[in-house]
Amino acid sequence: MLRARDLMDRSYAQPLDVPALARVAHVSPAHFARTFHATFGETPHRYLQRRRIERAMFLLRESDRSVTDICFEVGFSSTGTFSRTFRGIVGRSPREYRKQAVASDVPTCFTMAWMRPAAGPVAH
Repeated sequence: MLRARDLMDRSYAQPLDVPALARVAHVSPAHFARTFHATFGETPHRYLQRRRIERAMFLLRESDRSVTDICFEVGFSSTGTFSRTFRGIVGRSPREYRKQAVASDVPTCFTMAWMRPAAGPVAH
């Protein structure tokens, strides 16, 4: 499970699916999905989405790149899915987040911990 999670952390922008991640963990896809959820408290898909959104949050705060560019860079193939997922995890749209995010002289490690989205259910 740790190898698969590490792969998602490293290669979050790549197209990763449960069968590919299960191969890395050397288990069946069904066993992988159940065990990952039991171990980490969220599905593999949700974990990967959250990692992508975390990276997008950083890019929105620290760069002036367009939301569309950031969407594709972090591994989403649709701006609609990106915006919907971002809002579900962060609670506001990428554009709203960017407007409200203020870069300050706080060390990056504190900013990352403070700004990290919480794991859990998605607001629909």
